[in-house]
Amino acid sequence: MSDAGALRRAVFLDRDGTICEEMGYVNHISRFQMFPFAAAAIRRFNQAGLPVIVVTNQSGVARGIFPESLVHRVHEKMIAELAAAGARVDAVYFCPHATEDACGCRKPHPGMLERAAREHALALHGCYVVGDRYADLEMAHQVGGRGILVLTGYGRGEYELHRGHWPRQPCGVAENLSIAADLILEELR
Repeated sequence: MSDAGALRRAVFLDRDGTICEEMGYVNHISRFQMFPFAAAAIRRFNQAGLPVIVVTNQSGVARGIFPESLVHRVHEKMIAELAAAGARVDAVYFCPHATEDACGCRKPHPGMLERAAREHALALHGCYVVGDRYADLEMAHQVGGRGILVLTGYGRGEYELHRGHWPRQPCGVAENLSIAADLILEELR
């Protein structure tokens, strides 16, 4: 791995509820519906030279709701739709385990972030994690990152109903991924 001076900060994005509509389980390829603003927001990160990594829990695999092959097909569709709009993600990581499996890769554990950091020479301290659940924010906090909550997906309900019980608040709250990109890029200027 490169020395610490060569490590780059990245933007880690949750998938369901952040990049695409929250559907519960995306148990069929047709249920993947990307938000109309997602590609433009990701393209702005690309233009700013920020690596964009998708990190998503997909416990439907462990629960037998859908096969792991469907997760790969959904990610291929997402990557193709982003490419058609001039945007790209640098990598996609997913946890196929259920909560009771107690793995280190399931959010809020930072295993997916740590793996991405190793494989892409990324600095986790000061990175950004954008998602619609408190687990995304908690994952950011565990590595010294900055958690941005989007109010799409489960975000609005999480924020309005539960924020008073969160041990740490988000570094930012945004209506959607486009506004989150505004916050992040402004902070980096």
